[in-house]
This record gives sequence, structure tokens and C-alpha cells, in this order.
Amino acid sequence: MKRTLAGLATAVAAALMLTACGGSSDPLSNPSTGGSPAPTDTIKVGSANFVESKLLAEIYAQALAAKGVKVEKNLGIGSREVYFPALKDGSIDLVPEYTGTVLQYLDKKATATSPEDVYAALKKTLPADLTALDKATAEDKDAVVVTKETAAKYNAKSIADIASKGGEITFGGPPEFKDRPDGIPGIKERYSLTFKDYKSLEPGPITTKALLDGTIQAADIFTTDASIALNGFVVLEDPKNNFAAQNVVPVINTKKASDNVKKVLNAISAKLDTKTLLDLNGKLSSPDKPDPAKVAEDWLKTAGI
Repeated sequence: MKRTLAGLATAVAAALMLTACGGSSDPLSNPSTGGSPAPTDTIKVGSANFVESKLLAEIYAQALAAKGVKVEKNLGIGSREVYFPALKDGSIDLVPEYTGTVLQYLDKKATATSPEDVYAALKKTLPADLTALDKATAEDKDAVVVTKETAAKYNAKSIADIASKGGEITFGGPPEFKDRPDGIPGIKERYSLTFKDYKSLEPGPITTKALLDGTIQAADIFTTDASIALNGFVVLEDPKNNFAAQNVVPVINTKKASDNVKKVLNAISAKLDTKTLLDLNGKLSSPDKPDPAKVAEDWLKTAGI
């Protein structure tokens, strides 16, 4: 990894921490990793700053390297608001994405919700220099999640069930969720739900702890996050489809999408279903905290890729 890329990763982490603490840092003000494009025979693989994204990026990178593709990695860059501009300017070439959220990032007026409709809309919406390869059946959606005690308190099975109780609920999620169309604005529009407060938190253990200790009463947690099953959290149903389908999909620099690269990445998508993703996340959350690179390596061997 080049020093400029490593330096940016530190800067991004600091910016996100400032935002979480109520600072005014805006990830959009630093829209590139600052790296130069990779040589034509090399693919720079990037990822967002949460563990599942790093895992998927490792799977892509290791599978490509095994097939003779030169690979560089820049993992944990930050939120989509940071890494996607880097993808567009060529600082990175390939990222694991989620169909529904990246579609709404590109088109705030997008209305597609089903897996096939979202995928079709995404392929039409991506800039010409970026390509969405085959989507996996694996789906990891944002969700409004509460503890079982909170669910019982409000007799809540769906987001609609807490709409009248928003004044009692502090919501926690990543900084960008506060402004994304399918984040707080979408919840407010579709469910007339306004929360008492919003706390910007990093995804993962920090959000889980805040939910468990009552700092927040509801959170944005990905549906394949192992903390849901481990802690008996309740995923509130989304009857108004605020959260569209979010299938895992490789998004790549079109110029780097050779037949060999497409064959490798499409083979991964063909093997990756939601149960597999849940199992992999479960391994990552085990007490010995394995490296995503090792979990990716083990899965690729098992999958025969």
C-alpha cells in the first residue's frame, strides 16, 4: 500500500471519529483516496470501513490473485461518500457494493425495490466507466433494529409500530445514514417517524454496545450482522419498503473488467448466498477475532474458487 493511501485511511478514520463526536467533518469534502490509478494490468481493490465489506474485498482480491491478476488492496477506506468518488476517479478499481444503497446514492429518486428491478436500474444508472458484474443472491440490508426489551415495550414488530413513539427513542447509526434518502429522511417520509435524537456511531461493536447499554434504543444494523442473533435483537419489518433490495455486487472500472476478471468475480457471486454471508460474519465475530483475509481464504478453498 502506498504511503499516500495509508495516510488517507488514517485521515478518513479521524474524520469519521470527529463526525461521531459531533464535529463538522464532512466526508464529501475529501472525495478521493488521493492515490494514482493502478497500471493497466493491476486492479486496486477497495472496501468500505466495516468488516463485511473488508471480507468481501479480500475474497475478490484473493480469487483474482489466484488466477494471475495483479492486485493491490486499499481496505477500510470509509463510507460510500468517500470510496465511491475514488472508484470514479480511478484511485481504486473494484469494490464490493450493495445494489439498493448504491443505486440510491447515485439516484436519490430511484423507486425500484425488488432485487431484479434494483439491479437493472443500477446497471443503467452507473457511469459508463463503471460496470456492475453479476449480483449475488446474498443480501445484506440496512434495518431498524431494537433490543427484545424495546420490542416488547412498544409491542413492535415493524417500523410502523414505533412511529408514535419516536419522541422517546434515540437512534444510532453511521454518520451518513442521517442524510441518506433511505436513512432517517426515508424513515421520516414513509413512516412519519421522527426520533428524539440521532447519535453518529461506527458500525459494529460500538453500535451494539450502545444498543445494549441503552445509550440508543434503535439502530441501523445490517441484517447479516452476527450481533443480531448473538444478542437476540429484533429486526423491525419494513412494510413500506424504505430499504430496497441490497444484493452484494462487484462494481469495477470498466477498463479493468477483462473476460478473466469477470469470470472470477461472477463465479464468486454465483456461490455467495445470504446463509453463507451470515456464516462468514459469524466466524468474524468469534472470540478469537480472525483476520478477514484468513476467513476469505478458507471460504474460497471450500467454495472451490
